[in-house]
Amino acid sequence: MFETAQQVYEHLLSRAPENKMEPRMQPMRDIMSLLGEPQTSAPVIHLTGTNGKTTTARIIEQVLIAHGLRTGRYTSPHLSKVTERITIDGEPVDDDTFVRIFNEIAPLIEIIDTKLEADGEQKLTYFETITALGFAIFADAPVDVMVLEVGLGGITDATNVADAQVSVVTPIAVDHADLLGDTPGEIALEKAGIIKEDGFLVSAAQDPEAAQVLLDAARAQHANFKFENIEFGVTDRSVAVGGQQVSIRGLAAEYNDIFLPLHGAHQVQNLAVAVAALEAFLGAGEKPLNQEVLQEGLTQVTSPGRLELLR
Repeated sequence: MFETAQQVYEHLLSRAPENKMEPRMQPMRDIMSLLGEPQTSAPVIHLTGTNGKTTTARIIEQVLIAHGLRTGRYTSPHLSKVTERITIDGEPVDDDTFVRIFNEIAPLIEIIDTKLEADGEQKLTYFETITALGFAIFADAPVDVMVLEVGLGGITDATNVADAQVSVVTPIAVDHADLLGDTPGEIALEKAGIIKEDGFLVSAAQDPEAAQVLLDAARAQHANFKFENIEFGVTDRSVAVGGQQVSIRGLAAEYNDIFLPLHGAHQVQNLAVAVAALEAFLGAGEKPLNQEVLQEGLTQVTSPGRLELLR
């Protein structure tokens, strides 16, 4: 039995990091089955991409909260404390819940670990274990919607046991080339794995090769698809005190003169993608967001460590 969040964290760190693993999904399916499929306990907005995932997830989360929904957000890495990865209603899960749920699921994790070792495989990794913990915490809360950020790639990422209603792809660049591929197209193929049958793809503007891969994957899954600068995008931005004044063309409406308390042109792009994802999730891309509720949510958005003004 663990008594503190730090003890749980030290246990997680004793497990293999994700970049030391062969791609796999079966262990995650097995632990989800033992836990009673917590990844199905609420609808999912799933985010992948190279840049902007966490900020986009944080924007989506705050606007959902402004709509009166209880949110569970799963992002990585953390800045100062592991509980930041699993947030309920915009706040890191409290230590007591983090420890209690881990102690509850630890015997089931041990069953999977034992089976994997017997088969000559690596035990559940750090990321697989904390992902399972995140799903268990969200199911226990329970939350109304899960906003999940992939750890690495998409198709074999531990979070991909969830079936997203809306799959979001932020800008793709070449990173983790040793694991994901050397070109935007190869990397997009990996990330397109989160697009689910009859789902909804919302993508940032992409390199043409990557965009084609995403488009083909969406069509193969009979998923609706919308791309930045084609169906939605930024129409105006100017610097304002404490952030930016921006206008966004969404999927269902124009949202003019909204204040975003973040700095940088890239954050306005993240906002445009988040708005389209929210329209897709809340109204299938056909129903406008209430601009007052949208602004209420945006006023609460923070993005620690990203062009953050400290003094």
